[in-house]
This record gives sequence, C-alpha cells and structure tokens, in this order.
Amino acid sequence: LLLPGTLHALAVHRALCAQMQGARTVIHLDTILVAYDFSEHAEAALRRAVELARTTKAKLHLLHSCGLPIGGVMPYDAAIPVDVWTAIREGAAERLEGVRRGVAAQGVDVAGEVTMLFPVDAIVATAEKIGAGLIAVGTRGLTGLKHMMLGSVAERVVRLAPCPVLAVNEAMAERAINE
Repeated sequence: LLLPGTLHALAVHRALCAQMQGARTVIHLDTILVAYDFSEHAEAALRRAVELARTTKAKLHLLHSCGLPIGGVMPYDAAIPVDVWTAIREGAAERLEGVRRGVAAQGVDVAGEVTMLFPVDAIVATAEKIGAGLIAVGTRGLTGLKHMMLGSVAERVVRLAPCPVLAVNEAMAERAINE
C-alpha cells in the first residue's frame, strides 16, 4: 500500500527516478545496517532485516544512537555530567549486545555498535563507513503536527542515505492487511 506523501511512496519515487534517469540500480546486500532504538518500530525493522539477511546471507550491523539534541531541550544549555553519558552508553551497549546475541542465535552474522552521534548523522555515517547495501529503519508514521514538531528520522535517512532504505511501519502494514 503506497499512500501519496508517505515515506514508502518517497522511497519508491526515489528508486523510480534513478531508473528513469538511466541509472542501473543494483542493490548489494552484503551488509544491512539496522537502526535500532529498542522501540517496537525498530524491532519490526530488525525482524525484516533478519529475514533478508537469512535469505541473502548478508551480515547485519546493529546501530544504536545515544545522541540527544540537548541544546534545544535543556534550559540554559545545561551540561550533562560525563558519568551520566558513560552510564547511558554502557547501558545501551549491554542491551544491544543482548539483541545481537538473539539475532546471532538465528544463524545471522551480526555486529553491534553504540554511538553518541545524533541518530540521522550516525546512521548515514555508519552506512558509509561499513559500505551498507541497505539500511533498515522503523518508522512510527507520524503525521500532521506531530510530524512537523518531531520530524522523522526515517524520512531524513531516506533523503540522505548513501544506499537504499527499507522503512518499516508495521502498524500501517497491519492496517492495510486488515482492511
């Protein structure tokens, strides 16, 4: 189901434009980058990426970003103590390692990484660094005011990524199936 103006429609439009311009689009699925923030949306993207990796024998690279836009949230640009950032990073690394072990138990070659960069910057930079053939990212499907205020990491990744992006909105897919 492709709705005009949705992230899925944007991704398909991008692929079609590349084909119409005479570009030959070949997706190399040696490595799939999965943006993982421990949400149900990221879990849905991970499930799809694991399916693809098992089918294509691709490697998975899990990425969690701890970067927060603190300047726009904290009054007076208050600093967060280094100990707090360290605890956040270590906690995220521990949780991500548990996810990595679960994926590895399914027979998939998988690595995990935690970064302190902002999510979009982290995803794009890591995709370039590891030579990802595909980025899998969950999307909440926000619209209207929520989308305007919060933005969309998935949408920005689709616009900036050096490779194709699989944007997974499990809730939208479920609604389409049930209709």
